[in-house]
Amino acid sequence: MKLKSKNLYLPLFGVFLLLFAGCGPSKNTSENLVSDSVDAKATIIAKHPKMAELFSTSKGYAIFPNVGKGAYVIGGASGNGTVYENGRMVGYADLKQVDIGFQIGGKAFIEVLFFQTQTALDDFKDGSFQLSGNISAVILEEGASKDVEFNNGIAVVTMPKAGAMAGISVGGQRFEFFPTN
Repeated sequence: MKLKSKNLYLPLFGVFLLLFAGCGPSKNTSENLVSDSVDAKATIIAKHPKMAELFSTSKGYAIFPNVGKGAYVIGGASGNGTVYENGRMVGYADLKQVDIGFQIGGKAFIEVLFFQTQTALDDFKDGSFQLSGNISAVILEEGASKDVEFNNGIAVVTMPKAGAMAGISVGGQRFEFFPTN
């Protein structure tokens, strides 16, 4: 009986270790993060030209160029990003996610939150902000073009980078905003 419980807890311990390792201070310098964000935006626009209009017409956006997610039933994701208002960088943000469901694996992706209204952007910049599990993200895949829909003034777009993950999960994302001086 002890062997079974040990085999169950070892993978869960690994997921939590991965999750909490990403909760510490950023390993990227702010210059690297800004550079990675600019590169991620350019990659999205190059592969999906329709996204250029969203970047230019939105009141603002938060771009997370390197989000990592791992899961074994319980999953977690973490990433750092930059926040732009009217095309000008106004701060940094942290993304954290915890979810539960039938899932296993790991992946890396780019995530962008587009803010359609000033109110939505201001709510994000007020400090702690959460997206509920019922907000759906548009996943930009190679060769596919999807329309982005806003929900309460926010649209979420993700683009896979690497990894393999299977399953269905329910969870939400939490963001912290840190203004530049």
